[in-house]
Amino acid sequence: MKEFVEYIIKNLVDYPDKVRINEIGGTHTLIIELGVEKSDIGKIIGKKGKTINAIRTLLMSVASRNGLRVNLEIIEDEKPHAAVQE
Repeated sequence: MKEFVEYIIKNLVDYPDKVRINEIGGTHTLIIELGVEKSDIGKIIGKKGKTINAIRTLLMSVASRNGLRVNLEIIEDEKPHAAVQE
């Protein structure tokens, strides 16, 4: 699953080397955490969420063949900004 998501996402974004995917497995549920460059988040989500919903639909169909449930989450890294010196 991780490779499948990685292939799709890396072909959508401007910074494929910044794509981070973490797979957390349970007994019947798989959680995939996706992190991308801040400027690429809009490309992943798409207009009105159509792109991310299409990716989730593909994942659900692949997962259901294997008897799994899958959840794709977009992780936004909040890095503290450096203090501005005056």
